[in-house]
Amino acid sequence: QVQLVESGGGLVQAGGSLRLSCVLSRRTFSIRGMGWFRQAPGKEREFVAAIAWSGGITYYADSVKGRFTVSRDNAKNSVYLQMNSLKPEDTAVYYCAAENTGSNLRSRYGYDYWGQGTQVTVSS
Repeated sequence: QVQLVESGGGLVQAGGSLRLSCVLSRRTFSIRGMGWFRQAPGKEREFVAAIAWSGGITYYADSVKGRFTVSRDNAKNSVYLQMNSLKPEDTAVYYCAAENTGSNLRSRYGYDYWGQGTQVTVSS
């Protein structure tokens, strides 16, 4: 069983930055992609960003493109989400997830493992 642990959330003013981290308990060769999703109160969980574990191809939601950057460190079994120019509408619980197919990384339904989430709050 693969476990994911997120960290790095917190409270920040609009325009500020945060860096989220996600560590996998163990590296399995079945994992093909890693994603970040977020869920605000009363809303569905939505795609934020994703990265292919091999090759490092990245994907972003239009709402965060140009402000957020997803990256990985294979040696540390870690994925990161650098969030700049944060806006109040970015406030949500952010989840890290891992999946085994490498296809359609934008869909939350394809992910096999999820972290517990970390709260990001952006004040205006």
